[in-house]
Amino acid sequence: MAFWNRRKSLESVSARQSHSALRPTLGWPHLMCLGIGGIVGTGIYTLIGVGAGLAGPAVILSFVVAGLVCACAALAYTEMSTMMPMAGSAYTYSYVALGELPAWFVGWTLILEYTVVCSVVAVGWSGYAGGFLRSVGVDFPEALLAGPAAGGVINVPAIVIALAVAALLALGSRESATVNMILVFVKLAALATFIALAIPAFDANNFEPFAPHGFGAKEIGDAKYGMMGAAALIFFAFYGFDAVSTAAEEAKNPGRDLKIGIVGSMVACTLIYMVVAAAAIGSTRTDVLAASSEPLAMVLRGLEHPGAARWIGIAAVVALPTVIMAFMYGQSRIFFVMARDGLLPERLSAVSESSGTPVLMTMVTGVIVAIIAGFLPLQRIAEVANAGTLVAFIAVAICMLVLRNKAPNAPRPFRTPAATLVALGAIIGCAYLFSSLPRVTIYTFLIWNAIGIAVYFIYARHQSGLARA
Repeated sequence: MAFWNRRKSLESVSARQSHSALRPTLGWPHLMCLGIGGIVGTGIYTLIGVGAGLAGPAVILSFVVAGLVCACAALAYTEMSTMMPMAGSAYTYSYVALGELPAWFVGWTLILEYTVVCSVVAVGWSGYAGGFLRSVGVDFPEALLAGPAAGGVINVPAIVIALAVAALLALGSRESATVNMILVFVKLAALATFIALAIPAFDANNFEPFAPHGFGAKEIGDAKYGMMGAAALIFFAFYGFDAVSTAAEEAKNPGRDLKIGIVGSMVACTLIYMVVAAAAIGSTRTDVLAASSEPLAMVLRGLEHPGAARWIGIAAVVALPTVIMAFMYGQSRIFFVMARDGLLPERLSAVSESSGTPVLMTMVTGVIVAIIAGFLPLQRIAEVANAGTLVAFIAVAICMLVLRNKAPNAPRPFRTPAATLVALGAIIGCAYLFSSLPRVTIYTFLIWNAIGIAVYFIYARHQSGLARA
């Protein structure tokens, strides 16, 4: 079969090799916490300061724009994941709806997204870890708290946390999901503390001027300023629900559990973000927020709540790894499914008999994440992650429209309301945010995918399971 005609059928995505079957051990509470754990993290704990520097107080509207685009994408993901409850997320949907080459492109993009997201959060975690160590009197060398591009030598805490999360995931999905649930509650308790202490200090004067860099995306140097420029970066703060779709194969009751996990986590996190952002900007000038690598803790120290600031720092140190866990979980499953399909070496799809997880693939992912986190700066990594995510979201929306046309009668436990409008909202919104990214980020993304296309034609096209069949 010519590669441009290769595509999986809806029926075939349920056919699995026995040695590569993932165990269905997760219920909706695990999936919802996986989503919240993936969404609430570096975006609100760390990137709110970066976004405030790009947009000023208008960063609140940046959260609104990014949230609306993600809401459209979340609805598309919910329909597709309940329709095809298999690991692989957007890659699997593209294989069925669009064919092998587009699926490879999406899968290669997801590899970039998830790997880089884990690295972003590891770097963000390192900032809070360094602040916490200083608060308890530990003088950790500054050169070991940042990579070369950020003025250091190597980010040791970021490397350590990446490898530690990979080791936990290798133990088993249910075990790591239970730890994730506990840490999510710690994280939400810390944010509730921040809101309760920051809201009384709310000062409307901190919102003037509201949009110092305008509402569009304006490139200055190698960064995009303005409300939309910040939205293109802050978009990073909202995704995480797509990691839930990678767990579809391990859900006990996919039709119910995935709906609650994806939609529930997205709604809850949008509300949390808006309140936290308003409290942070209302109590502190945006230029002060932008100057801190741990903005929420910094706000509380400025409000003379050193104990609460330390608690926020502790919670970030303890709970930010839930984001790494969610995305490293998703990354290992994308790698796993592509290997199971023959597009990557098939030995990588082997599942441990004791843990029921792809241990080798999980540890490989952990090492790659650690290397990136150890040497690259936060903002540059986040922007590259956003490029991959935006393209993946566009692909899922297109897949939903294609299958509504090609397979209108296929079972759909969840049907997206106003599917065409929702899909167009996701496609147009993501395309605009992609165009709002800095040019160097777009070029990096294009170079990555040029390498991916070369790998496909040199290796994957011939080794594909459909090609050999």
